[in-house]
Amino acid sequence: MKKWNCFRKKSKKSTAEIVPHDVILNGTTTTNGTAATAAAAAAVVSTQSSTVRLYGSPTSVIAAYFRFALLHKGVSVRFIPSDTPNFGSDAPVLQIGSETVSGSRETVLRYIDARFPHPPLGVRSCDEEEEEETTPLVVRAIALQHKSITWHVERLVRWVEDLATRGGKGSVDPTVGSPRMEMKKLARSYSELLEVLLEHAQMEERVVFPILERADRGMCKAANEEHARDLPIMNGIKEGIKSIGVMDSGSPDYQEALSNLSTRLKSLQENSKQHFMEEDKDLLPFMEAVEHNKEQQKRVLEQCFDVMQGTHSHLFNFLLEGLLPREAMQYLDLFISCNDRERTASTLKLIVD
Repeated sequence: MKKWNCFRKKSKKSTAEIVPHDVILNGTTTTNGTAATAAAAAAVVSTQSSTVRLYGSPTSVIAAYFRFALLHKGVSVRFIPSDTPNFGSDAPVLQIGSETVSGSRETVLRYIDARFPHPPLGVRSCDEEEEEETTPLVVRAIALQHKSITWHVERLVRWVEDLATRGGKGSVDPTVGSPRMEMKKLARSYSELLEVLLEHAQMEERVVFPILERADRGMCKAANEEHARDLPIMNGIKEGIKSIGVMDSGSPDYQEALSNLSTRLKSLQENSKQHFMEEDKDLLPFMEAVEHNKEQQKRVLEQCFDVMQGTHSHLFNFLLEGLLPREAMQYLDLFISCNDRERTASTLKLIVD
């Protein structure tokens, strides 16, 4: 399934700034050159003529789920805060044209999938749900973080490749701004990614790796070494972006600096992809052998989220942006399971605002 940003609205940003390898059509994403995806795009465009309103509390988890699903469909959603929607129900309510829909999460998600069939939400099968139940909570959370980080790194790689291809020329989209303005946006995006990367590594080193090391000393040595290996690359990318930001976009030095930045980002992409794959397949499955009960699993997850407070406050949307709607719902479930009502409410307001 093609990954589609959980928060993307109909954007005026350049293709390079969002997903350079895809074609953006009225809020939906298709790959060049296939009649099937063109037909799917046409179907989505036809459904988007309907006005979709979502009524519900800004702190409602269910309302956040519905918003994820609708944005995945490329449908523009108008969220109307209301603790008691006036449709005979206290639950969140969808209003699409003259239709009003409410009910359980599963019921409304299936309605959304039927009403806006492309792209499909990808509802989990019974086998997938059973497998998820046996996977330790922290392993589920880390796997989802890996997916989001991978998406963001790939996005930056393609963005810089596009900048280099343009040879210092500005985007055809004036809303992106001048080359220097675009570099500022790139710098901000990488700064957010860097903060998530560093907190993710600290979380593993402070919470997860010590648990595994107590069970089998030396098990996490390679993973720790890889964290240390990538730190100079990440810092080098930050400095490279800063340097390019003050260069003349028409100079040979600018083009060379972009080429060097592209090389560094590709190194980070390759290293992180390999590192995440090794952790997901060869290291994290041993968390199940630790045999924590549900309460112990919850405490471990709480400790992990405490380390990642920055990510789960001002960068929560950024993290969820790199996930499919179904994955974002799963991560939100994990976050809510180990946070008090007040903290959960403040985070949900970030999502729906």
